[in-house]
Amino acid sequence: MKLLTTIAAIALLTSTSYADDDKPKMRQDSGAPVGDNQNSKTAGPDGGVLLEDFHLIEKLARFDRERIPERVVHARGVGAHGEFVASRDFDKFTKATLFEKDKKTSVFVRFSTVIHPKGSPEALRDPRGFATKFYTDNGNWDLVGNNLPVFFIRDAIKFPDMVHSLKPSPVSNQQDPNRFFDFFSHIPESTNMLTYVYSDLGTPASLRTMDGFGVHALKLVNKKGDYVFAKFRWESKQGVKSLTAAEAGAKPFNFATKDLYDNIGAGNFPKWDLYVQILAPEDVADFDYNLFDVTKIWDGIKEIRLGTMTLNRVPDNFFQATEMSAFSPGVMVPGIEPSPDRLLQGRLFSYSDTQRYRVGANYQSLPINAPSVAVYNNSQDGAMNSVPRTGDVNYQPSRRKGDNAYGETASAKYSVYPIGKVTQQARIKKEMNYAQAGDLYRSFSESERASLISNLAGDLGQVKDKETRQIMISHFYKADADYGMRLAKALKMDIKPIEGIAARAVR
Repeated sequence: MKLLTTIAAIALLTSTSYADDDKPKMRQDSGAPVGDNQNSKTAGPDGGVLLEDFHLIEKLARFDRERIPERVVHARGVGAHGEFVASRDFDKFTKATLFEKDKKTSVFVRFSTVIHPKGSPEALRDPRGFATKFYTDNGNWDLVGNNLPVFFIRDAIKFPDMVHSLKPSPVSNQQDPNRFFDFFSHIPESTNMLTYVYSDLGTPASLRTMDGFGVHALKLVNKKGDYVFAKFRWESKQGVKSLTAAEAGAKPFNFATKDLYDNIGAGNFPKWDLYVQILAPEDVADFDYNLFDVTKIWDGIKEIRLGTMTLNRVPDNFFQATEMSAFSPGVMVPGIEPSPDRLLQGRLFSYSDTQRYRVGANYQSLPINAPSVAVYNNSQDGAMNSVPRTGDVNYQPSRRKGDNAYGETASAKYSVYPIGKVTQQARIKKEMNYAQAGDLYRSFSESERASLISNLAGDLGQVKDKETRQIMISHFYKADADYGMRLAKALKMDIKPIEGIAARAVR
């Protein structure tokens, strides 16, 4: 009887488990084939599950670790592949090899919201991250920026405080205008960026219909070692389109991702032209504001078109591309270097350090982050180190030729740049905190101004502290008197004390 039962069981297994011989067979991460992916190994029909079922343990352990730490900022994102085609030679200003006429360079772009968490609606008011990874033939370049041309603060030492104020309260776990306007009331340099964010530009109609800005000044260096300063901008060939607050509130949860992927899938590939502004170092002192201050645009400096980017492919795996992609403004190629921008200087460390914590020390060797050129250096080991290396020499210098004693590229040395001879901790000179915010306000149409006032009043009206509200309105009043008066009227506040605060303020 037992023999017949065993034979019947074998026949049943044969008829069900191995009917589809043409299908790829499941394998464990080790490569071993999976015998049964439906039933755990137990101590008989009524016994406990055995710890020796290695496939079960591995399957659960991998599942338990499917989430990597969420980005502190830019957590909600979506990415796409594409290519950049240079439209001109630019070797007069930079030895970066991607700027050779008609040259094609593969790219990956990650769009994101900045403050809101990974599971948040995509239509929330927020700057949009616009990060581009160029896989050049001389290493990767990360152009890390936003859809708005300026930022809230100019010094990286304020960055953790700014983000803390904008993130949910550590007590209530809710985002609270009382907290972030308390912070910004002490930061008059934020007036320009707040005007951008609270305009309808803070709620783009789609990721395809927004521009992108590198925000920071960078240094371009040519083969002679001559340098200029530069700012980069992506101009959407689809045009810039925004949503009103009411339109944004009615959008579906994942509308931006769906729009991007549906258009790429339909062959309606979104395109952006890349422009650059150039400034000679001897001209920096001629402006009435600091050219390395990210709360300012470079007003009046002409742009040069460098080429066009087309996004034409959706990633095969969302996690491996969008979530494991890692960007840092410190990832540069020869011919592109940092400027003295104080926020940039802090981000050079902070962004890469975040990726090392989030993804691991070897994050740049993951397929989505790996350069298109072979990597040779003496870094070794660490979690997930999969880049092959051979030889006994993992140090430099060495006279052991042919044994991984890698040479250096003289042309890739940093340029010579004169700096001051004293150290300091002080605010920049020529702050000019309000003028460009006023220019921006006056550039808006009447309907755009009305949206701005309504959007700002909606959040400022939730602030309980009267002094904080008065100070915030005084900032906008100093940018433009009409701006401040209309906001005060919307909040039903007396303009006289606000005018007094504006008159007393020295910054």
